[in-house]
Amino acid sequence: MREERPKPTEDSKYIQQHLANERTFLAWIRTSIAVIGIAFLMINLHEKSTASALSTFLVQLIGALAVVISVCTIVFSTISYVMKTKQINEQTFRPSRPLIWFLASLLLLITGLFGYYFFTLL
Repeated sequence: MREERPKPTEDSKYIQQHLANERTFLAWIRTSIAVIGIAFLMINLHEKSTASALSTFLVQLIGALAVVISVCTIVFSTISYVMKTKQINEQTFRPSRPLIWFLASLLLLITGLFGYYFFTLL
């Protein structure tokens, strides 16, 4: 008795593209988790030190912004992943430059705030 092979799906035609899309999505998720982790670490280390009210406020602000930016990154990367999956299957893929610029700007903002905080401690 001969076994029938399953018919290829729309997704299986573009396996490499879908895998690359998934790797990109997971990279954005890792970045978000890293930013949140750094923010929590910074807040915890700051709370154990004796600091002024201004520096405590600044650390809390940076921590809150880091969490908001990380959540935005997760939401936007998920939306981008879903849209790219559809575009790959329909062969209408267009790179999402505005999304990349937006997320990169947010990450640069939080990196700049981290840098500002640490350089003011020196």
